[in-house]
Amino acid sequence: MIKRSFLGLAKPRLQYNLVPDPIQDLPVPGRVTLLLKEPQNGGRATTLKVGDAVKTGQRLAASPDSAEYVISSVTGTVSAMAPYIDAYGQKYTAITIDASGQDDWDDEFNKTPTLDTALRFFEYTPGSPSFKAFADPEKTIRTIVINGMDDDLLLTANQCVVQNEAADIKNGVDILKKMTGVERVVIAVPESLVQQASATGAELKTVRGTYPNSLPHMIMKDVLGQMVEAGDTPEDEGVVFVTAEAVAALGAAFRAGQLPVSKVVTVVGKGGSTRNVRARIGTPLRDVLQACNVSVSERDRLVLGGPMRGIATYSDELPLEPGTGGIVVQDEADSAQTTDYPCINCGECIRICPVKIPVNMLVRFLEARLYEEAAAMYDLHCCIECGLCSYVCVSRIPIFQYIKLGKYELSLIETAEAE
Repeated sequence: MIKRSFLGLAKPRLQYNLVPDPIQDLPVPGRVTLLLKEPQNGGRATTLKVGDAVKTGQRLAASPDSAEYVISSVTGTVSAMAPYIDAYGQKYTAITIDASGQDDWDDEFNKTPTLDTALRFFEYTPGSPSFKAFADPEKTIRTIVINGMDDDLLLTANQCVVQNEAADIKNGVDILKKMTGVERVVIAVPESLVQQASATGAELKTVRGTYPNSLPHMIMKDVLGQMVEAGDTPEDEGVVFVTAEAVAALGAAFRAGQLPVSKVVTVVGKGGSTRNVRARIGTPLRDVLQACNVSVSERDRLVLGGPMRGIATYSDELPLEPGTGGIVVQDEADSAQTTDYPCINCGECIRICPVKIPVNMLVRFLEARLYEEAAAMYDLHCCIECGLCSYVCVSRIPIFQYIKLGKYELSLIETAEAE
């Protein structure tokens, strides 16, 4: 829902969806594709070969101690392996597995709740939780925040988990404390989920239902009363964020003794209709959309994530990944079209920016590919990537995409300088 001032002088207020849709469980797909990140040292990503048999829950990597791995979401046979490069140039090996239709569970999963277990098995589970900060000697983590809100408009997958899986979240909270040694665990939810969240055993905090209040930097400021310095992350301030889905998956895994291989995703069809489904990780987007009776035509826009922060993709053959919170399909006629019109200095982007970045100046430097100057002079690293600037831009400049590209290019420059 969008609320605007009659005179147009106040910022538009975008409201989160706060009534989660029920979850529809999808059948096991006939084929899944898992994206295994290639090692930074250029070695082999995996020792698998076409024709190899795999089990559900099996850890697939080049070696037992490899930092990069995937968890097989089905039992079946490897039918194809191919290189894949994502939108930011990261290289992967796409492992395609033909499912047998029945699950034969791998027994390698260590049922002892330790940090090593988390690092070896849970970084490719629903919600894509990262446990690396807990193992970093340069970081002192004092607080874990369970985000029970979704990070974009229209999406309700995380809220749905809080509403229906509070017992598993409670178990996950206890396991998180054992794994990490961190005693303070906070759960941040909207007012509508206070009753369910109070049963999780975590310290309860509420988040206002206006976008972008669910983003980590906003929760740090509004809920925890801490500011994140430009260029830093919440981990640098001693706080780790995990999604409610990731914590529930952790709790369910140790309760059932099996690694979680399915995730909840919100599907947003043309016209804004929403539905939550639970599907195996690696399921082709096409299968998920077909189950929701959502068709994709030529020149429609397919977005992974939500309408504000999502990334448009080129194919419905791509797989559902552990961190995918939403799939949005927009009709060509309803899609916001970008332009190459110049900035007219209307100031709308500055007024709506939560951190008051001079966006009108920043985007000029980003368009000119002056990334280091954009960071040094116009606060590129202060951006929390909410996408509100693109939403209000009169000239339809793709500001959010320029910012993401600028940060990515700067990371490459910094990596090259370090090497």
